[in-house]
Amino acid sequence: MNSRPGIDIPDHRGRTGLDRTGRDLDRNPDIVIRDVQLTSEGWHVLRRTTFDYRRRDGRWETQERETYDRGNGAVVLPYDTERGCVLLTRQFRYPAYVNDHPDGMLVEAAAGLLDTDDPPAAIRRESAEELGVTLGRLTHVLDAYMSPGSVTERLHFFAAAYTPADRTGTGGGIEEEGEDIEVLELPFTEALAMMRDGRITDGKTILLLQWAALEGPFAPRPDGPALSLDAPASL
Repeated sequence: MNSRPGIDIPDHRGRTGLDRTGRDLDRNPDIVIRDVQLTSEGWHVLRRTTFDYRRRDGRWETQERETYDRGNGAVVLPYDTERGCVLLTRQFRYPAYVNDHPDGMLVEAAAGLLDTDDPPAAIRRESAEELGVTLGRLTHVLDAYMSPGSVTERLHFFAAAYTPADRTGTGGGIEEEGEDIEVLELPFTEALAMMRDGRITDGKTILLLQWAALEGPFAPRPDGPALSLDAPASL
């Protein structure tokens, strides 16, 4: 029997057992996992899972789904209410470029995969690497599955106040990992305009900007514009 990387021998990232994820799921009595096949084990993992599904009318049928597993991630919107601005990034995204984006240069909130860190530690790391900013108090906004039809990733959303003194580095990302990130400090009103006219088309960024305008640091208050952040939890 031939050994296969990622299954019974380590792949290039030292992983094994990648075909076993999901086999023991039993939280939903209307879903019975039958088989999990590893179809690709590059930097991230593509699986094909076969399962029995009980429809609402009681009939059982066998379905098959492919899932792309890239791990979970975190994203943050740093804001400065004194100066009325936010920190964003601009970088080339080939998947957007190949799917009709004019030049593939997306304006986004800083984000990254958790890897072995918890969400707060991961987003502090990414903020330092991408934005060159050292974040203080983090406010957890929400968690969301951004593309649940095929991608397993759950994204943890944060916001954090910053001042010019917190910009302790140059940002730009890690060159050895192919990153070439431009740091954008934009007036919040301009960021909203960019969202409305299509210059910002990234989903996670749009969600954070809308949250900031409706409930977060730039939301209107009965006694005037809000400069403080009311949110569920701080870290």
